[in-house]
Amino acid sequence: MSFLNRKRWKKIAWIFSSTIFGLIGLAFALFFYPFWGIPFNAQRHGNPPLTPAWALECWLWEDDVNTAAYVDELLKGYAEHDIPVRTVILDSPWSYRYNDFEVDTVLYPDYENWFAQKQDQGYRIILWMTSYVNSYNKGLTLKDSPEYLEEAKSKGYLTGGGNIISWWKGKGGAIDYSNPEAMKWWRAKQDKVYELGIDGWKLDGAATYNATWIYGLPFFYVKSASGWMSTRTYMDHYYRDELEYGLSKNPEFVTLSRALDRGFHPEGFAPIQSSTVNWVGDQEHEWVSQELLAEHGEEQVDIALEGIEGFESAINSILESAKLGYNVIGSDVAGFSGKTIPPRLYIRWAQFSAFCGLFMNGGHGDRRLWLRTPEELEIIREYSWLHTELIPYMYHYVVTGHEGGALLQKPIEQGEHQYYFGEELLVAPIFRDQLDWNVSLPEGKWRYWFDDQKLIEGKSLVKGNFSLDKFPVYIKAGAIIPMNIERSYTGIGSEADKGYLTLLIYPDLDRHSFEIFREKDESTVASYEKSGDGLTVKLTGKKVPHVLRIARESAPSEVSLDGQKLVEGEGYQYDSNAGKLVIKTDSYQGGIYQIK
Repeated sequence: MSFLNRKRWKKIAWIFSSTIFGLIGLAFALFFYPFWGIPFNAQRHGNPPLTPAWALECWLWEDDVNTAAYVDELLKGYAEHDIPVRTVILDSPWSYRYNDFEVDTVLYPDYENWFAQKQDQGYRIILWMTSYVNSYNKGLTLKDSPEYLEEAKSKGYLTGGGNIISWWKGKGGAIDYSNPEAMKWWRAKQDKVYELGIDGWKLDGAATYNATWIYGLPFFYVKSASGWMSTRTYMDHYYRDELEYGLSKNPEFVTLSRALDRGFHPEGFAPIQSSTVNWVGDQEHEWVSQELLAEHGEEQVDIALEGIEGFESAINSILESAKLGYNVIGSDVAGFSGKTIPPRLYIRWAQFSAFCGLFMNGGHGDRRLWLRTPEELEIIREYSWLHTELIPYMYHYVVTGHEGGALLQKPIEQGEHQYYFGEELLVAPIFRDQLDWNVSLPEGKWRYWFDDQKLIEGKSLVKGNFSLDKFPVYIKAGAIIPMNIERSYTGIGSEADKGYLTLLIYPDLDRHSFEIFREKDESTVASYEKSGDGLTVKLTGKKVPHVLRIARESAPSEVSLDGQKLVEGEGYQYDSNAGKLVIKTDSYQGGIYQIK
């Protein structure tokens, strides 16, 4: 090839490659950057926030009736059947128009007294919202309300000059978080429900629709008071600013926001540093996604997803969210959409949710467990209490995650959707309708949660048959697990242990320690150390009444606390059936136990 020909081909190659890279750069600037951010996690410049401990307790909601009377019926039934509930979500609709923050008195008559009553009863109330000022409200009695949109648009309070955006609850414009006057207007409306003492927002994911739509195609920038704003930046304003304002009204305020559950948001919806509690949705009341697609056909979709999703999808989204760095994550127990919830699915999903930061029992379908099968009632009640009693353990990882350390969930490569729950527990969720399940144990030694007397070698495949009341959860050898036992359903303790810190101690290592953090109070550190045939257990820091449940193959010959011998049957007892030394202490000085 002549020199001139080579020069010509080099020029052609340069033009071709420049065009390709230019198109890629243009596509990135127009689509990926404004939708994801650059790099994809650049906006997540912080650790997870300190989620308040109350938000780790069980949540409840329903999305079929949406009235005060039905919420009261649910809460009364849960209380009568001793199923723990701390937080109640009032999903849409609860207002006259979406996001007008006026409580609908048809759905919630005498709402001021009703909200006060819920607070007096110890419940926390979360209200659903998005960032749209609608002119059309799908599904509401007051469907058309152009005056609400016109008020905001005429004052310049909306992005894009008030461009109308279609979303699943109707049509409207997006509030401009960069406009101070718009925020005064928006906050004044919200203040009416803040005065009712609400505890958080469920921030649904509609902010992702805020783009400039040209002939049906999205351009992921919108005009705002601060200039052109990307969709990603707008989303960050929505999640961050709503949490910040909520915290200015209530220091224990939370926002429930989406983590990662859509392929078109690989960076997640909410910024991690503004994500007190996260959920993934909106799954069907079904087991495995692939089976559903084969059964129903790919053209059928559920309420909010492109495709049909089930239990496995929720597990996968939660674990992918954990990989990104989200900390307190969960899903709607048994799924969000559909009419009928299969009983075994309800049970397995509740068991999985017991070992997630968020236990959120809600969505479509009957949530009145006392009207379902007795087996569902008994098992879901047990796992609801197990989740509640594990809060001291979970809160440890809220604190360490906030400080840049270990998070509450960490996926592992072995097995199907297996993960560490904290650093002391391994969970292998059952997401198919079967009792036989294989668990791939990592290296080390393990104990099965429901039969913890035997040590199991790691790097092995456990082929188990897990009846509906059992679930594949394994304790790492040497673990210390703090709990607040209040009931006897889990078989660990009883109602007599309420008010005591229970410590499950498995002294399989030479030494180990675990710090029990508390909100606005000193922590307690539990530790043990082996020496010959003896064991020393210490409690330092804040002194608390406690119950030690120490795994042992035989009864001790002597037990002392701070140098004073304890009397068997009074100061301690050995439970030979459970293989546990049980010590219950109300007060102490040094907190040093010697066990021989």
